[in-house]
Amino acid sequence: MPATNTPQRFGSVAKTFHWLTALLIFAAFPLGVIATELSHQILDPATPATDADLNRAIFLFSMHKTLGITVFFVALLRILWALTQPRPGLLNADKKLEAGLAETVHWLLYGSLLLVPLSGWIHHASSPGFAPIWWPLGQTLPLVPQNPRLAELSAGVHIVLTKVLLLAVVLHVAGALKHHVIDKDATLRRMWPGQSPAPKVSVHRASLVPPVVAAALAALALVGGGFAGVYGHHSASAAAPPVLEQAATDWGVETGTLDISVQQMGSEVSGRFSEWTAAITYAPRDSDGPAGSVEVTVSIPSLTLGSVTDQAMGPDYFDATAFPTAVFAAEILKTADGHTASGTLTIRGESVPVELPFELEIDGATATMSGQMQVNRMDFGIGASTTDEGTLGYGVTISVRLTAARANGA
Repeated sequence: MPATNTPQRFGSVAKTFHWLTALLIFAAFPLGVIATELSHQILDPATPATDADLNRAIFLFSMHKTLGITVFFVALLRILWALTQPRPGLLNADKKLEAGLAETVHWLLYGSLLLVPLSGWIHHASSPGFAPIWWPLGQTLPLVPQNPRLAELSAGVHIVLTKVLLLAVVLHVAGALKHHVIDKDATLRRMWPGQSPAPKVSVHRASLVPPVVAAALAALALVGGGFAGVYGHHSASAAAPPVLEQAATDWGVETGTLDISVQQMGSEVSGRFSEWTAAITYAPRDSDGPAGSVEVTVSIPSLTLGSVTDQAMGPDYFDATAFPTAVFAAEILKTADGHTASGTLTIRGESVPVELPFELEIDGATATMSGQMQVNRMDFGIGASTTDEGTLGYGVTISVRLTAARANGA
């Protein structure tokens, strides 16, 4: 059997690409469905997840993602190969409407085979840390930032285009069966492995109508996804962020960031609290000893933690509904090495002694500080049922940077 196409039949390379793509799709679809259903069960507060549940979900998602990326590269190679080959003519070219529909479905397939895995890959890269891809390509993509909004948008596009791909596959299979069972022609047989028949066909004449119609249908589906709200996921069970009142303070925070990071499945997952307040008293001193105090109140629901944000808010983790705030109350100490905030961190009602060493620079009435400390999530009962550090690390790094101005401007 020749490797290249002829105007009458497909060559072995085209057939291999066709059936390999089909095999990958029929494997990736059920894996994605099963993994998603399992993730919904894990997020259900009535059924706390075990290490086995999490590991199973991570394994299934990793396999699904890896197969998806494989589909992308196989589809890309398949399209590049097709561009170098003659396209066998249709056996039903005389039926203009049916032939046009077949061409449109083919364009939907080609586009979806590229865009479905690509949108999933962008979602993964913009929200890393959960279920790594088993490809030696890294977990990021050039020009794709780690951004929660981009992650939501790409996840929505992935959902919509997956449905477009599924519809195209169903129509493609239905058309092939119609040719084989009803029309009894060689359309399906000439794609079977081995020597294929060379029926008399009409010369294939390319038209712009099918790709334009396919693009319009895909765009319509994406617009429909917007009306359905798939591009902005908000959990119905999410806790309402508490209203934080700004406390009286000698130093008012003008800008600042409060970040956390943890290892999940060997990858770092980083998050940020967008809402927090700080009451700070501080008087510079040359000798070691007490120099002031700080009390930081953090809105737990303001945390964004990539694709696992909803899970982090659940009862087995931060339990944001029952414990919407965390508090860090400490004495500021001048030390030989700089400064340390020594006190307690209270999360989920558990108060744990902690120390936050930090660097401090004061320029007139403006102070800039940065510090970092590590805590053990198990001390606070966060993810207590996840005892496997390979799944979720015990150590959580807390990083803070801020610029504050003296209240009286002195």
